[in-house]
Amino acid sequence: MQFTKRGKTLFLKIAVILIGIPILALCIFLVPKIGNFAGELYPETA
Repeated sequence: MQFTKRGKTLFLKIAVILIGIPILALCIFLVPKIGNFAGELYPETA
């Protein structure tokens, strides 16, 4: 299958967006919970 240059860039843009959205969601929702949990485990360093 042969892609044109425009098709390749569109595919790469879509791939980056599809990979980036779950990572952004993890950073927004999961990382603060992990930080709070670590703060409860080690209150002297938090």
